[in-house]
Amino acid sequence: MEFNRHDIARMIDSSIVRPEVDRAELERFAQSVKEYRYIGAHVLPYFVAELNELLSGDEDILIGTGIGFPFGNNRTEVKTLEARRALADGARELDMVINVSALLSRRLGYVTDEIKALKDIAGDRVLKVILEVHWLSDDDIKRGCQCVIQGGADFVKTATGHTPTGATPENIALLKSIVGDEVKIKASGGVRSLAGLLELYKLGARRFGVGAASAVSIMQECDAPPETGMEVR
Repeated sequence: MEFNRHDIARMIDSSIVRPEVDRAELERFAQSVKEYRYIGAHVLPYFVAELNELLSGDEDILIGTGIGFPFGNNRTEVKTLEARRALADGARELDMVINVSALLSRRLGYVTDEIKALKDIAGDRVLKVILEVHWLSDDDIKRGCQCVIQGGADFVKTATGHTPTGATPENIALLKSIVGDEVKIKASGGVRSLAGLLELYKLGARRFGVGAASAVSIMQECDAPPETGMEVR
């Protein structure tokens, strides 16, 4: 399979979702996003409106933010308020963190209903559900995926990037075996190289959450790709 640099960029959600990000870094991030034309630019909710201003006119770049980020244990009412505010500020995609405590407590109806509530707010905009797989057994991941499917979300996502593991080949293969083509898979948490991205693509991931520095590095690798079995030109 052959990709060009634009194809790779259009699979990447570049992000700066650390607590110490300031306005100067936000401006540098916006310039990088404009240069590489990633499909997504993700920031914490506080900066959504400002990033929307900085990317005014760049309609091909989808601003995204986290809901219930990074732990997911807010009440549903808080997450729905966050979602409405984020959309009003200019977000076009929402990455919500599943309520891990509810999932581990087997309160699957609660988890599913919360996803439905967020999807109702998102409407035709993309809703991704972060499972935070580091804390879950394979059986928990299966139950979480069923909630994502039943809740009507568009993507299941591995991680916030704030846990030690996330987008491993084993996790992506497991997610694909569960969800098939019912929802798409976003790999996040550990995607730092072109070779790694392409390996996870082969296993079924179609969107990649990547920190801003690693996203730039991946794009630079596209000029001299490693032996991956997929050509990038």
